Amino acid sequence: MDRLGSFSNDPSDKPPCRGCSSYLMEPYIKCAECGPPPFFLCLQCFTRGFEYKKHQSDHTYEIMTSDFPVLDPSWTAQEEMALLEAVMDCGFGNWQDVANQMCTKTKEECEKHYMKHFINNPLFASTLLNLKQAEEAKTADTAIPFHSTDDPPRPTFDSLLSRDMAGYMPARADFIEEFDNYAEWDLRDIDFVEDDSDILHGNILFQQMFLLIAIYAMTLCWVLGM
Repeated sequence: MDRLGSFSNDPSDKPPCRGCSSYLMEPYIKCAECGPPPFFLCLQCFTRGFEYKKHQSDHTYEIMTSDFPVLDPSWTAQEEMALLEAVMDCGFGNWQDVANQMCTKTKEECEKHYMKHFINNPLFASTLLNLKQAEEAKTADTAIPFHSTDDPPRPTFDSLLSRDMAGYMPARADFIEEFDNYAEWDLRDIDFVEDDSDILHGNILFQQMFLLIAIYAMTLCWVLGM
């Protein structure tokens, strides 16, 4: 008998039965002669002598279960894992919710068992100390040297290219002033005048809107053509 089954309480976390494809509930059967992948059967398919391809009903098998004590005679391995999962879900110290999630232990039992075996246990304390020392060993003893980045390329001072690029900021890849920076000033002269004639007002409005669109289009073409 091999008592090393999955400790999770969620049936969907366990592998499916090869006979009926249902989620396995402990205890279940693992064929010792088939695999990989492992060949699992539920108790119902096992008692019916289910056979599939190379698997025969007379193969040796293992009983997978977590119903055995690990740290305390009154706590099974499944309850140990359920306690750790409940503490992760509910938070350390929230023992009432931890007990409610476990359903098999009181909050006093959960707190006492957790503090005894996972906090004050010398075995776990030494393990955590070794992990801390190993983590500290990875830290560099000296400061990491800082090297400044290279400056962006710039033309030689007082060269022809330098004069052509007057106002250009290499670090920003932009000019101090945009190309044709005052092109939009023409828009300030556009004025929408109210008139008694709807037809005249419509014609003027259409002309002004057309002129506005044309100016914007020209400005956009200049910018894209840089």
